[in-house]
Amino acid sequence: MDIATWNINGVKARLETALAWLEEASPDVACLQEIKSEDAPFPRDRFEALGYTVETHGQKGFNGVALLSKTSMSDVTRGLPGDDSDEQARFITARVEPPADSDLPVVRVACLYLPNGNPLGTEKFPYKLGWMERLLSYAEACLRNEEPLVLAGDYNVIPDMRDLYSEKAWLDDALYQPESRGALRQLEALGFTDALRAVSDEQHFTFWDYQAGAWQKNHGIRIDHLMMSPQLADKLVGVRIDDHVRGWEKPSDHVPVVGQLAA
Repeated sequence: MDIATWNINGVKARLETALAWLEEASPDVACLQEIKSEDAPFPRDRFEALGYTVETHGQKGFNGVALLSKTSMSDVTRGLPGDDSDEQARFITARVEPPADSDLPVVRVACLYLPNGNPLGTEKFPYKLGWMERLLSYAEACLRNEEPLVLAGDYNVIPDMRDLYSEKAWLDDALYQPESRGALRQLEALGFTDALRAVSDEQHFTFWDYQAGAWQKNHGIRIDHLMMSPQLADKLVGVRIDDHVRGWEKPSDHVPVVGQLAA
């Protein structure tokens, strides 16, 4: 069972790119972030034509997340618990059935688009940290239920020095602040596994800015993560980053990360 996460940076602008990658990679589940579309105009028919069931939590022009699955989904929930006043569309979760030929359990898949937090010194950074606190509370509650869970998405957090091309370039950015990184470590302390780091200690990137030739210079960072509960981490057999997609025409500035599970 392949579970992928990808910030597509606008479904309208990247639709053909997204469809091309889904046809090429054919993940069982795809978590898409920053769809920048309300639910009604989201082009679900194009994804359904590839065999996916589609659930979205959209917002006009900003944010927005989507879950695509080749198998049925149930118990779909939109919005991260803990703040009823938060109107930003950044979180959707569902229970996903495994492929018919698999012995894997039903998996709770959560697709998240964590706030950026920049610029520092504004209300955006406390909002980011508050959102992460709510995510930790949600994750802890799921652990108590012992449900296989993956928290998949664009975390807007650079975990450590292996995950960026230049530490100096990011010291004053919200993505690399001690508070941001510390909250991610708290998630690991609860028992969640960073899927990529479970299989590789090498430097890997998932994002290259559009500016200053970042892609051509390989000036990237790793901010897209698959965080797996103990019940699911035991099933992890591999992770790949489809970074070749960044070189396609009209690419997102992020690339897909795919976790491979087997019973």
